Amino acid sequence: MSASALPIPPLAPPRLRRFASMMYEGVLLFGVVFLAGYLFDTLTQSRSGLMLRNVRQVVLFIAIGVYFVTCWRRGGQTLPMKTWDIRLTDRGGRAVSTSRMLLRYVLLWPLPLLSALLIGGIAHLSGWPAIDMLIVLAPFSIFIWTWIDPQGQFLHDRLLGTELHDLRSTPT
Repeated sequence: MSASALPIPPLAPPRLRRFASMMYEGVLLFGVVFLAGYLFDTLTQSRSGLMLRNVRQVVLFIAIGVYFVTCWRRGGQTLPMKTWDIRLTDRGGRAVSTSRMLLRYVLLWPLPLLSALLIGGIAHLSGWPAIDMLIVLAPFSIFIWTWIDPQGQFLHDRLLGTELHDLRSTPT
């Protein structure tokens, strides 16, 4: 097989477009979290965000997961992913199974949570509480792996055999 006959690996969307999609996603997630929190507070008669805090966090984790998996099941895209021409597929370009979507959602969390823990620890050890403001950077820690990965994919995608495709570079 000649070098020209080898399949070209799919291009991952540029980091800037993935970042823009994440920002748009955050705007939509505000609505998801607000609605889930409102329903939770109504059903439990909570008067404070600290009441049933751990249960509230589990409910919000599930609500956000339902949002992502539901969207990914409809063509591998959320609304921001459609806007920025990004699609989630398996390595063969096929639709991802629901179980892998759920696992992808769960595997999205460890790196940002570890980053948030690291930021909190630095703030505590340094005695500078203002360092806590860097917590807003924790979600972007998932981009670190994209500079190491040969195709620029996220770590959780590499581990699961899923990929984000740049639909702008796909031949028609």
